[in-house]
Formats: sequence, structure tokens, C-alpha cells
Amino acid sequence: MTSTAVAARADEVWKVYGSGEAQVIALGGVSVSLARGEFTAIMGPSGSGKSTLMHCLAGLDTVTRGEVHVGDTKVTGMSDRQLTALRRDKVGFIFQQFNLLPTLTAEENILLPLSIAGRKADQAWFDTVIRTVGLADRLRHKPTELSGGQQQRVACARALVGRPEVIFADEPTGNLDSRSGAEVLGFLRNSVRQYNQTIVMVTHDPNAASYADRVVFLADGHIAGELRNPTADAVLDTMKRLDGAGAH
Repeated sequence: MTSTAVAARADEVWKVYGSGEAQVIALGGVSVSLARGEFTAIMGPSGSGKSTLMHCLAGLDTVTRGEVHVGDTKVTGMSDRQLTALRRDKVGFIFQQFNLLPTLTAEENILLPLSIAGRKADQAWFDTVIRTVGLADRLRHKPTELSGGQQQRVACARALVGRPEVIFADEPTGNLDSRSGAEVLGFLRNSVRQYNQTIVMVTHDPNAASYADRVVFLADGHIAGELRNPTADAVLDTMKRLDGAGAH
């Protein structure tokens, strides 16, 4: 793999909280490469380190040891100012809680990261994103006037509109009913297939993971395997095995 084919990678990443007897090893020497133009799901039992890994990859959390890269940029050791620029220019985020500003319209929420960065939206790309998320008739609405699924699609559009190198999605369907969840997941998958976007999603839902090209499993802070072109059943079987292994 050439470096340009990798959207984000962790090399021997350790994340340790506390010290002495209270020490918790959230990640124990994790190495993983996430390919550009791919939809990757990260899964694992509760406490496996999946959210910690995503936060470290996205520059939201520092690593204890090891290195993190986004594209060709080394994230480890960056100053706060460099990290802010990285998150603004190269990374998009979709959270379970939507994180929309209630006083702004859907359109203003979508354009907010660009406005903060002092950048203009590429109109053609903006129109493409809005068409893809199906929100053309909702742009003037405030978040309270939108359903949960529509709010999450606004959040997806906001993450996409700046054309980041990689989008990190943390349980993006966690607060949605199954129909809205399927809409959001279908949209994420399309943005990867049609527009070569790169998406890394943490989820505990085997059905959500089945939309991905690849599922990486974590258990006890270590990589515990992966599946390509996963089905919900194959993901569920792997999760059951990992849950069982953790119980002994």
C-alpha cells in the first residue's frame, strides 16, 4: 500500500489511563490501516477500546505510545493549534447526538464548519451533498422542526461538505429508528461508492456494520480480527465469539 492509499493509520498505539493499580489499558499496541475510499466499521464488546481508537485516530485524544497518521500527516505530537487545523481541514465528524446548533437552520448548520474556517462552499458539491441526503426542501428548517433521521442527515451533510480526507462516525445510528438508520447508512455507503469518501464508523450494531466494506474487531484493547464485505449474520457470529471469549 502506498501512503496515499491510507486515509488513517495507527502504529503500535497504546492508550493507558491512570497509573499503578488503578491503571486501565484502553488500547494495547494496536496497529491498523484504514484504506482511502472505503467504508470501515470498528466493532467490539463494550470496553474493547473502539471509541478510544477512533478518538485517537481523529486527533480528539492523545496516545500514550505509538503513532497516528491521517493521510500523510503525522497527528502524534501536534500542538493544539495544529490539531484544530487538522480537525477543521482534513477530518469530518458525525456523532450519535447530532450536535446541531438549535438557533441555526439546516443549511447554516451544514455550512458552519466552513464559515468558521473562513472557507466558501463549492456550490456544485454542496448541491450534490444536499441532493444525496435528500434535504433540499428542509434547508430553511431549524433542527427542532426536523425528525431525528433528518437531523442526522444534516450532520452527515455537514461532515461531507468540506470534503475531508476522512469522516469519523461515532454510533451515527444510535439514536435513530431502524428506517432512519437505514437511510443514513445507505447515504454513507453511497458517499463512499459514488464520491470516493472515506468513512470510519464505530458501531455496536451488526446490521449497521453490514453496510461497510470492512469490519475491524477489537477486544480488550487489541485487534481481534476483521471481515471483508460483511453480512449482519457474520458480524453477529464474530461478536458472539468475542463476547464469549471475554467472559472466561
